[in-house]
Amino acid sequence: QVQPVESGGGSVQAGGSLRLSCVVPEYVHNSACMAWFRQAPGKEREGVAHIYSPIGRDARYADSVKGRFTISLDNAKATTFLQMNSLRPEDSAMYYCATAPRVGCISLNPSRYDYWGQGTQVTVSS
Repeated sequence: QVQPVESGGGSVQAGGSLRLSCVVPEYVHNSACMAWFRQAPGKEREGVAHIYSPIGRDARYADSVKGRFTISLDNAKATTFLQMNSLRPEDSAMYYCATAPRVGCISLNPSRYDYWGQGTQVTVSS
């Protein structure tokens, strides 16, 4: 069973930055679509960004985070990052890392992903 492990959440003021990290086993990181999702209370889970590991192609973002968030990889550490800048109160949510062991990324639909982390909370105050 693959269990992505997230870290890096916290509380910041609007306009601030956070960097989330997600670690998976190396054999998964070597060929998988890695993605970040978020879910706020009472809302559906939303796809934030995905990237194909380890090459780094197929980077795609939700319209709501384009220009503010960046997804990236550290192949030596089998880690996927989500750099979040210019944070807004509406970015507050539980953020989840998910992986789909396949060649390439095709969707930010949660149903396309097989393994999920426990989540890390991000809270942005105004």
